[in-house]
Amino acid sequence: MILMLSLLTGVIAGQHSISTLQVGDIAPDFHGIDQTDDLVNLRESLKNGPVVLIFFRGSWCPYCNKHISKFQDSLEYVLDKGASVIAVSPQIPEYNHKTINKTGAAFSVIHDKGYHIMDAYYVSFTMDEKTRKHNRRIGKHVDRANANEDYILPVPATFIIGEDRKIRYIQYDPNYKNRSTVAEVLRNL
Repeated sequence: MILMLSLLTGVIAGQHSISTLQVGDIAPDFHGIDQTDDLVNLRESLKNGPVVLIFFRGSWCPYCNKHISKFQDSLEYVLDKGASVIAVSPQIPEYNHKTINKTGAAFSVIHDKGYHIMDAYYVSFTMDEKTRKHNRRIGKHVDRANANEDYILPVPATFIIGEDRKIRYIQYDPNYKNRSTVAEVLRNL
């Protein structure tokens, strides 16, 4: 039991086990610059329908690329529901372009400079030293992707935000392998 608890603690060190925001809460407003240098603002985006907000770690993460790809592959179904998709990452624009090239993402991908969006949604955490060393050893350079040595990342999470700014759905899991599915999102739009 103690061993299992220690392993679990090591896996989620520095991460919240649940998001502080809950379904029904008012979503924090945010703005950021996307890959086309357009200003993306939540309030303005909500004028056109619900927003699916995806937090991802970076182009170096195969689970993130797969998740973004699945939303791109099913984007027309999300759009048919009147919604839009916005993805947020702490990686710099150059690396966001790498994500777009890998996934074909045709929706806004925002660099969260200063972690303001991640912090507002309570998804940010600091990667532990053991994981940093492991990632460097296998060629995943989070420090380069984020252009700093903070090692601050988001817990992968998906929020559906209604036009009234109320959160309709949250998928938040400190296990980076667990992600929302397009089917779950469509059911909750």
